[in-house]
Amino acid sequence: MVEQKKQLPFWVPLCSGMIAGGIETMVVWPMEFIKTQLQLSSKASPLPYNGMVSGLTWTVKNNGFLGLYRGLAPTLIGSMPKAGIRFGLNAQIKGRLKDADGKLTPGKNFVAGLGAGVSEALIIVAPVETVKTKCIDLNKSFIDTFKHIMKNEGLAGVYQGAGATALKQGSNQGLRFMFFNEYKGYVTNNGEKPMTPLLSLVGGMSAGCFSTLGNNPFDVVKTRMQGLKASQYKSTADCFAQIMKNEGFGAFYAGVVPRLSRVVPGQGVIFMSFESIQQRVAAFAGV
Repeated sequence: MVEQKKQLPFWVPLCSGMIAGGIETMVVWPMEFIKTQLQLSSKASPLPYNGMVSGLTWTVKNNGFLGLYRGLAPTLIGSMPKAGIRFGLNAQIKGRLKDADGKLTPGKNFVAGLGAGVSEALIIVAPVETVKTKCIDLNKSFIDTFKHIMKNEGLAGVYQGAGATALKQGSNQGLRFMFFNEYKGYVTNNGEKPMTPLLSLVGGMSAGCFSTLGNNPFDVVKTRMQGLKASQYKSTADCFAQIMKNEGFGAFYAGVVPRLSRVVPGQGVIFMSFESIQQRVAAFAGV
């Protein structure tokens, strides 16, 4: 029987997650930018491109390479504490849900990820994602977009779409952590073998693919509820209903290809970074 490992202090996964979150955001932002543009597009306001490659090409040609990084500032500001909260709370919740043998069922892993995802959504993601989405929609800088929101909508405008964001983020992290923890248990034989950086990379990429395909409809609705035309929807449920009625089920998978091309490598990077950084932080602190 494998000896049950002592749970690390909360600050270890918190700090490790913050560092990993910053690394991941910088690496994959251009794909996130194009994904958001495609999700904001509709029949009434189509884009001059319809995919990731054409979107990247058109943006660089018309706005320069740095045009791909518009909207990065609010996301980078939020990505580090967001990832810290996610990994820190997930570790804490898992610790409380473990049975006497220190084991977790897939359902409990999902609940731990769900709790962490909803928490990060309400504390960090909702305001940051709203400003980011409107940065892209308005084609303005972070400061100018924030001023626009405060002038026209007030502080409440910064939390626009918070319910949809919590649904998206909670389901996203629930699916992601459930998959990764089951994968980790399998490839390490429940801790008997080491979790190498390559295994973490593959596991994170697979978890990212699994969660994206599972919750893209929530991501589309979240983006619509944070865009400039959000007033046309009475609620998150109404947004779901209108998209289905007017655009069909396929609209819920708008932007799924660029989202996959952003999330899959991104989750590979963040899980690989987190596992490696956490080992080093714990060793440095002697815990």
